Amino acid sequence: MRRVLVTGASRGIGRAVALAFAAHGDRVGVHYAVDRADAEETLRRLPGSGHALLAGDLGDPRAARDVVDDAVRGLGGIDVLVNNAAAAPSHDTRHRVTDVSYEDWQRNWRRMVDVNLLGAANVTYCVARHLVDRAGGGSIVNIGSRGAFRGEPDFPAYGASKAALHAFGQSMAVALAPHGIAVTSVAPGFVATERQAPRLAGQDGEALRGQSPFGRVGTPEEVAAAVLFLASPEATWSSGTVLDLNGASHLRT
Repeated sequence: MRRVLVTGASRGIGRAVALAFAAHGDRVGVHYAVDRADAEETLRRLPGSGHALLAGDLGDPRAARDVVDDAVRGLGGIDVLVNNAAAAPSHDTRHRVTDVSYEDWQRNWRRMVDVNLLGAANVTYCVARHLVDRAGGGSIVNIGSRGAFRGEPDFPAYGASKAALHAFGQSMAVALAPHGIAVTSVAPGFVATERQAPRLAGQDGEALRGQSPFGRVGTPEEVAAAVLFLASPEATWSSGTVLDLNGASHLRT
C-alpha cells in the first residue's frame, strides 16, 4: 500500500488517476482548490479506506506547503506525488496576443505560471524533502501537455507553463535519482474530460477527433493507466522521460 497525493483530483484526469491508484489498493489524498463537492464525489468513489480530502490554492506558496503537510498527516506519509492541478484553457482564459488587453495578458500569464509551474514546483519541493528525509525512495509524475510541443496560440501561457513543467521534471529526475526517487512526466493530447464535453458534442467535435488517426480523443482512464505505470517500481528506469499520450496526433522528432 502506497500513500499517493493527487493534486487537482476533483474531476477529469485527476479523478481518474485517484481512482486508478485506489483500485490498486493505495491510499489517496484527493486535493482540490475550489470544487469541494466534486472532490467529495471523487473521495466517495474511491475503493478502500484511509483516503483524505485536501484543500488549497496551489498558486499560493503557503497553501502548497500546507497541502503537503495535511497529506502527510492524513495519509501517514507520501510515497507518490502526481502533479495534476492546473489553470486550464477555457473560454475565460483565452489570451491570443492579438486579441487581449495587456492587463488580461498579464492576468492569464500570472495565474497559469503560478499554478501550473510554481505550484507544482512548490509541492514537489515539499514532497521531495519528505521523501529524502525518510530515505525510502518514491515517485513523482507530472501531468504536462502536448501543447508544450505543438504550441498553444490561444493559450500561450498554458503551453509555456507545461513546457517548463516538463523541463522542471527532468531537472528533478537528475537531482533526486541519488535518493531513489523517480520523476517522470506525461504529455496528453486532447482528453475527453467533463470540462471538454460541450466542445466534443459541438461543432468542434469532429475536428478534435480528427486530430488523431485513431479518429477519437483520449480518455482520462488512458492517462491514468500511464501515470500508474510510471509511478510503479518497474518504471524507475524511465525517470526523466516525457511520455507522449496523444494518439499520434502530434509526433515529436
